[in-house]
Amino acid sequence: MPVPHNWQRSFSDFLSPCLKTLDHPKQRTCLPRYVRGLLAPLERKSTEPIAEHVGWPYQRLHHFLNVSPWTTDSLDCLLAERAQSLCAGKKGVLIIDDTALPKSGEHSVGVAHQYCGALGKLANRLAERSSACGCQALVTLTLADQRVFAPLGMRLFLPRGWTNDPARCCLAGVPEDLQTYRSKADLALEELDRVRAQGVTFRIVLADAGYGVSKEFRRALTTPGLTWAVGVVGHQKVFGQHVTVHDPPPKAKGKGRPSKHPVPSEQARPVRDVLHALPPHHWHTVKGGKKSRWLVVRARIADGVEDARGRHLPGELVWVVGEKRRGGKIKYYVTNHPANTSKTQIVRDIKARWGCETLHEQAKEELGLDHFEGRSWRGLTHHVALVILTMLFLQTVRASTCGTAQVVTLPQARREASRTLEEVRLGRCPHCGEQLQGAPP
Repeated sequence: MPVPHNWQRSFSDFLSPCLKTLDHPKQRTCLPRYVRGLLAPLERKSTEPIAEHVGWPYQRLHHFLNVSPWTTDSLDCLLAERAQSLCAGKKGVLIIDDTALPKSGEHSVGVAHQYCGALGKLANRLAERSSACGCQALVTLTLADQRVFAPLGMRLFLPRGWTNDPARCCLAGVPEDLQTYRSKADLALEELDRVRAQGVTFRIVLADAGYGVSKEFRRALTTPGLTWAVGVVGHQKVFGQHVTVHDPPPKAKGKGRPSKHPVPSEQARPVRDVLHALPPHHWHTVKGGKKSRWLVVRARIADGVEDARGRHLPGELVWVVGEKRRGGKIKYYVTNHPANTSKTQIVRDIKARWGCETLHEQAKEELGLDHFEGRSWRGLTHHVALVILTMLFLQTVRASTCGTAQVVTLPQARREASRTLEEVRLGRCPHCGEQLQGAPP
């Protein structure tokens, strides 16, 4: 396996700048041990199993994670720089999404009855029978290219049941400035502004329909000149690309007030009606999305000014995309790619969003993202930040193998890192496994 020749040195070199963001020497001692525990092959990667595995007092590790008041701001800046060096620039795509962490009880910060992809409909059924079942939601930003993906941030979403109850927020340790309700789209835009201010660059922003249905979200991406591709629902209305807007016809005297709103030359229609009105042979298989059939047309999205009846006037000129998946499922997207963009490129960009799904899955299965057992905002924030740091370390290892014949997967990198670092800790040679002279047995 083409991995670093000296794992201990690679691990130390990667963590050294991160340790400088911490003020207390005890914090700098605990961080590498917690990261090593996240790399370990533990069934449950909560504080107690990690402390037992690394041979460290549980109370010290618990205090470091849940009580110690170190902030993640400086660490976030450093991790953004690492992600930028890995997969940013002209080939990088930034993916906005969210992931759910199933949670029992109602005292853990941010827990509520909300959609959880890990449980699906089961979560709703359990919620009907018991008030103790719910989940926490993290709004995530992921930077990806064709080789690797890197997490930029995972921010906790607080439902209205929490923000409307200041006492509950204070009990969980939520800072006062974060107790105001923010939708997931608002959190995503705040995180987007943060990473852009930290120098992260990318080619396009991708998001699913949970964010794409919001016209405010789309406009917030268009205003700074970003290219975006987002999912929408089938009843999202659009106009033809050649639609025109003219002044309303004057009304006869005594027939009421004259209309104040312009009138479009055609009526807006739902996306699904526009696409399915075209003949079946217009749907094609496209390189980069061969498991589906695609249709891409030009249109103006109906998100302009509302008239007196609540109907939207024509807005931005976009590409409207339909995807027919095997099994009959149909998805819809809109994107503001330039007019001369090829359909193949549009489809490839839309399919690139699935990189965040892989990251969420591996962060949970390999690094224990959803294994945190505390209730406090501080503890969860620290745990998530250290999972991101560990993920970036493994992605850095993977990036070093991308030019070789055998690219290392993230699970392979985690297993190899854990095995080799554990042998070094026990005083064994990381290459042959032989006990070093003078080392404890």
